[in-house]
Amino acid sequence: QVQLVESGGGLVQAGGSLRLSCAASGRTFSSYAMGWFRQAPGKEREFVAAINWSGGSTYYKDSLKGRFTISRDNAKNTMYLQMNSLKPEDTAVYYCAAIEGRIAWTIATMFDYWGQGTQVTVSS
Repeated sequence: QVQLVESGGGLVQAGGSLRLSCAASGRTFSSYAMGWFRQAPGKEREFVAAINWSGGSTYYKDSLKGRFTISRDNAKNTMYLQMNSLKPEDTAVYYCAAIEGRIAWTIATMFDYWGQGTQVTVSS
């Protein structure tokens, strides 16, 4: 089992940047593929990005490519989401998630473990 804790959210103006972190504890971090999801008020949770166990393969929601970058540091048991050129529509609670295995998925229901979320608010 793995425990996940997100951090790095906050309030930022449009055009700004934030870097989210997801710290994992428990079983070996490299045993898990990881993902970021987000949920805006009144909307369903949606896929943001995913990364395989080694960091060698990454996947993004099409509309976020070029602005968001997912990465991981297995030595630090941490995953990151660098978010640049933020827009008000990026406002949401961002969740990190883990699935045991090497392959990354883009579907929320495939993930076994979730963090508590971190709020990102982008003002116009």
